[in-house]
Amino acid sequence: MTSYFDLVLHPEWYHGHSKRPPYFEGWYFKMVSPDRSCRFAVIPGIFLSDDPAQHHAFIQVFDGVSGDASYHRFPAEAFQIARGTFDLRIGNNRFTLDGITLDIADDLRTVKGDLRFGKAISWPVSIVEPGVMGAFGWLPIMECYHGILGLDHAVTGALTVDSLAYDFTGGRGYIEKDWGKSFPGGWVWMQTNHFAAPGTSFTASVAVTPLMSLWFSGFLAGLWHEGQFHRFATYTGARVEKLAITDYAVTWVVAGGKQRLEVLATRAEATMLPGPNRQDMGTRVPETLKGVVEVRLTGANGRRIFEGTGECAGLEVAGDVDKLLRAVN
Repeated sequence: MTSYFDLVLHPEWYHGHSKRPPYFEGWYFKMVSPDRSCRFAVIPGIFLSDDPAQHHAFIQVFDGVSGDASYHRFPAEAFQIARGTFDLRIGNNRFTLDGITLDIADDLRTVKGDLRFGKAISWPVSIVEPGVMGAFGWLPIMECYHGILGLDHAVTGALTVDSLAYDFTGGRGYIEKDWGKSFPGGWVWMQTNHFAAPGTSFTASVAVTPLMSLWFSGFLAGLWHEGQFHRFATYTGARVEKLAITDYAVTWVVAGGKQRLEVLATRAEATMLPGPNRQDMGTRVPETLKGVVEVRLTGANGRRIFEGTGECAGLEVAGDVDKLLRAVN
């Protein structure tokens, strides 16, 4: 049997084998073609409710260019996943860190294809900091857990969606996941690996979530550039100097150690995607793959380490944003 210790050190594995409802777990695969004309997110997962009639597996398919999204529902029994590794099958569909195979044909959409992934740049995992949540990842009482499984990797292969072919060969990809009882009460999430300098990737999120009878706010940001990983997080002692959200942009400044990170994310038209709370998988997650994220990282005495603009950015501003701003600022 997989131990709790092993699970914490392997965020990519399925954590729900012994969990009681309510519970969800979902993986997020983002793929962008080399000419950036094709941008898709594919999200497989499982949702277990207090009401057994709502138990189901799912695969979401989001076209980040057209904004079209479909939620393909499967019986919970169709969710078949290995222990001690990440190898997920939902019906005829398969998901691993090395690639995904899709074979969906229902009243919503036909999606077929095979995508292969190159070796990914992953967020460091250690006993002291088991992934993006740091020591908080060891706590068994968190409402929601987050893992980043691949900051950047190569993509080869193609998808056919309702007779339209999308070739991703030569493109870039990103993989993350969430699991727990419910999504946070309010959050901002952003991710891009499409800067002018190839091999640069940026991901960041800030959220407020319930922790027993209290509300807990936390954030993380990671920049991979020129073979170095720069990270800021609540557990590293970094602090938020500013978080401002308008209908048009998110301005976010954090500082930690001798480094300072300034982010300006320009919002774009979003599509509402299903996301979990304790009751259901309601349509509550506004997402776009058309965001633009300007990033500036400076070191001691304001020395510039990196400055660039990331395109094809995934961006979400969701939930109780006012509560988030009160908790963070």
